Amino acid sequence: MSALPSVASFYIGRADEGFPNLVLRGIICAVCLLPPTILMGAIFPILCRWIESTNTSVSRMGQLYAANIAGAVFGSLWAGFYLLRVYDLTTATHTAVAINIIVASAAFGLAARKHYRPSACGFTKDGGAQTGISARIYIAIALSGLSALGAEVMWTRLLSVLFGTTVYTFSIILATFLFGIGIGSGIGSILTRWTQRPQLMFGICQLAVAASIAWTSWTIAKSLPYWPVDTSLSPSPWFNFQLDVLRALWAMLSATLLWGASFPLALASLAARAQDPGRLAAKIYGANTFGAIVGALTFSFLAIPRMGTMRSQQILIGIACTAALVLLTPQSLRFPGQLYREPAFRWRGPLISGIPIIAALTLTATVSETPWQLIAYGRRIALMMYSDRRDSNTYPISVLYRGEGLNSSVVITDQSGLRIIYVNGNVEASNAADDMRLERIAGHIPALVRAGARDVFIVGFGAGITAGSFITYPEVKSISIAELEPLIPPASARFFRGENEGVLNDPRTRVVYDDGRHYLQTHNKSFDIITSDPVHLWVKGTSALYSREYFEIVRHHLKAGGVIAQWLPLYDGDVEAIKSVLATFFEVFPNGTVWSNHTGNSGYDLVLLGQVGPTKINVDELQRRLDRPDYSAVIASLRAVGFQSAVDILATYLGQASDLHPLLLGAQLNLDRNLRLQYLAGLEMNSRASEPIYHLLSSYRRFPETLFVGSENYIQLLRALLKPSN
Repeated sequence: MSALPSVASFYIGRADEGFPNLVLRGIICAVCLLPPTILMGAIFPILCRWIESTNTSVSRMGQLYAANIAGAVFGSLWAGFYLLRVYDLTTATHTAVAINIIVASAAFGLAARKHYRPSACGFTKDGGAQTGISARIYIAIALSGLSALGAEVMWTRLLSVLFGTTVYTFSIILATFLFGIGIGSGIGSILTRWTQRPQLMFGICQLAVAASIAWTSWTIAKSLPYWPVDTSLSPSPWFNFQLDVLRALWAMLSATLLWGASFPLALASLAARAQDPGRLAAKIYGANTFGAIVGALTFSFLAIPRMGTMRSQQILIGIACTAALVLLTPQSLRFPGQLYREPAFRWRGPLISGIPIIAALTLTATVSETPWQLIAYGRRIALMMYSDRRDSNTYPISVLYRGEGLNSSVVITDQSGLRIIYVNGNVEASNAADDMRLERIAGHIPALVRAGARDVFIVGFGAGITAGSFITYPEVKSISIAELEPLIPPASARFFRGENEGVLNDPRTRVVYDDGRHYLQTHNKSFDIITSDPVHLWVKGTSALYSREYFEIVRHHLKAGGVIAQWLPLYDGDVEAIKSVLATFFEVFPNGTVWSNHTGNSGYDLVLLGQVGPTKINVDELQRRLDRPDYSAVIASLRAVGFQSAVDILATYLGQASDLHPLLLGAQLNLDRNLRLQYLAGLEMNSRASEPIYHLLSSYRRFPETLFVGSENYIQLLRALLKPSN
């Protein structure tokens, strides 16, 4: 970890856009991760060298593998739910190092007491296994790894949408997946003790894997979304965590058990006396890992973005059936001592070998498309589908667009003119009045505060409405937009063209398909305005766009007098999460201000505004700008969401850092090393506390004597509008 700052500096100095940069990222990741992971991978075959390589004793290898997986299950839950939530990345890393030191000390102690003695007769190169059989086993176990990791990538994506894409969800899905593999490995170890034909059992397992993939596909598409459970009923996150574990087991357990059982059966298929057990385990483990790497990369970067989850799951079934076909050969079906040319054997072999082909054709036909409601509604699908059925006759919903991209799944719907874009189970943006108001002020307030802004940078495209707000300003010369998901900008440009002013067709607009933070870190350009509109606080990874280090990066890329506008939703969060964001933002922008998407005393979205120096807003000058002929498009955009004048806009003011200081004492800062926000918000994503939080914040509001300047009439009018309610 101590070398990471140097690695980051090396990378930032050489990073560029496009495929070469992706290759550079891969090389740096390999340099950082390969040394420890190679050492981790070497442990299992080294341990296996202590075990005699026979069909019976090889079951102990499976038990070792199961024990290793059990530790991984515990580690994923311990880190995800405790170490990283309560402490930080440094503490978690030091804990892992301490555990490894303890294990190493124990291993050295055992080695001193009991010396390793190789087989008295020595090791043979291949233990007598036939070359053809060995090749089939290696191919099959590689295909098993490919299908397992390909499925994990896909099911993690689908189930996380259903459960809610929090850090806790990822820990639950990973732990459940590993749990099934560990238990399956233990079961497979038992099977190796009594079966005389482990290759046949291995083939049957792979055939059953194909059926289990079909089962999981059906479960995710046709069963789990329709469980009559409203996940928002209980305010306790632990109720939902238990429900998520149950649903994950229901969907994935059968397949993971079979993948786990396949490993010891593959070992037993090649085990022979006088064979080096360490070499045997290393080859099987290596082949399985190689397949897993190919599966993770192929389905993440190629299969899902190009073909979608339905076709990808059909491919997984085909891969599992191919592994079964490789294994269910005539030789694998005969008992020891049985002659290959016996009449009963000659017809039985080809018949059973044809089963995988029939299974592939049959099972792929059962896979159905992921319902658009799952992509749109996510964890609230049961409640929302009930509402849709109730209102379907009066307000029918039409799906305008659906797509599964590299990073996200996207749906755009229309219901009597109300258009909503959903991303991974969350509302990303809409043309509803309240949303339009928020999306517009996120662009207009910084543009009005920073007079004469020329260069704008926007993190997140959404429906393009915030970006479209800047189109109306004649002085703006460039609008750069960073968006992770390539599906979103063209889809929003097509279906929200009226709301976003056709921003993609404007020659000033440039879309960069990159993470906004990464783009800023690897480019030197400065901007007059940076708006940051990431997804909800509890979504895994979002905290990196609310951290102190991120705000420092933004400040570094602001020109003199430049402004940052940061979206902050009050819903799906609690007081501590909101306090964490505010305290972190004000740590970097101590003169920051808070604005609401509503005037008066209500609201559920905030916009945080920050400048390097003090902010001054001249109300008279602002109104004069809005009255200018070349600002006609600006005032039209504002009037469309209910703002008629400069005073109307400024009446959305909610507070400033100095007002909120007493409230934020003791708030936890969101730092890169702890990403505290995603752990706080992830526990309260079913919170319905937006109104109490809003009123709590507004109770600290005082009229900002040093913020607004202008004629007495305007100032008195603002005083009246910003007067606290009783």
